[in-house]
Amino acid sequence: MDKKELVKLLIRAPLFSRLSAKGVQEVLAIASQKKFTAGSTIVAQGSTGVGFYLVLTGSAQVSRDGEGIAKLGVGAFFGEMCILDGAPRSADVIAIEDTTCLMLRQWDIRSVISRNPDVGMAMLEELSRRLRKTKHSLS
Repeated sequence: MDKKELVKLLIRAPLFSRLSAKGVQEVLAIASQKKFTAGSTIVAQGSTGVGFYLVLTGSAQVSRDGEGIAKLGVGAFFGEMCILDGAPRSADVIAIEDTTCLMLRQWDIRSVISRNPDVGMAMLEELSRRLRKTKHSLS
């Protein structure tokens, strides 16, 4: 994906939509694109993780203990919990189709958040939404 397309996607992604043009450029300067073929594991439950991922193309299935719990499409992100608390990955994420993700290492996303608190707030809002959804499904 070329830089122009990446900028457009980042601006549309809720996580980065509040960033200035300079902020988007900072993210792109430290991020890398990772490609995954359909059926491949992007992250594995129980593994130690240092990466945060944003889906650029394709889609992925989130599964915990073999049970599908969510489908992630373009603009969705995952890996935020382990970069925040350092605990092992709580779920598997497997590419449903050929998928490309923007990946930021733990120390890089923390740097982005410290310079752009709105990114941290957007991440917290999504974590809260996911927690409410999980709580509702357990009721």
